[in-house]
Amino acid sequence: QVQLVESGGGLVQPGGSLRLPCAASGFIFSVYTMTWYRQPPGKGRELVASISSDGGTRNYGTSVKGRFTISRDNAKNTVYLQMNSLKPSDTAVYYCNGTRCSTAYWGQGTKVTISS
Repeated sequence: QVQLVESGGGLVQPGGSLRLPCAASGFIFSVYTMTWYRQPPGKGRELVASISSDGGTRNYGTSVKGRFTISRDNAKNTVYLQMNSLKPSDTAVYYCNGTRCSTAYWGQGTKVTISS
């Protein structure tokens, strides 16, 4: 059974940090490109960051570049999103995605709220 389980969400003050792990199981994690997406309240889903299967290539959405870092540990089947200098506009449900060719898996999401 394929699972992607995000965690680490919560309420954080502006300027704070959070680290979101996404634990994968049921598929060969090390050959999948992993991506974090987010969906702000009332808006569509947007790409936050992606990382290639070997971790050698990383891409970031414009709004998070320089503040967020994506990483992965293939030995632990986990992808991480380190979020620093958080802003109220980062408030969203954050989703983990694994993609290889035409196959895509999604997690259930973890909610992040940035507010004072």
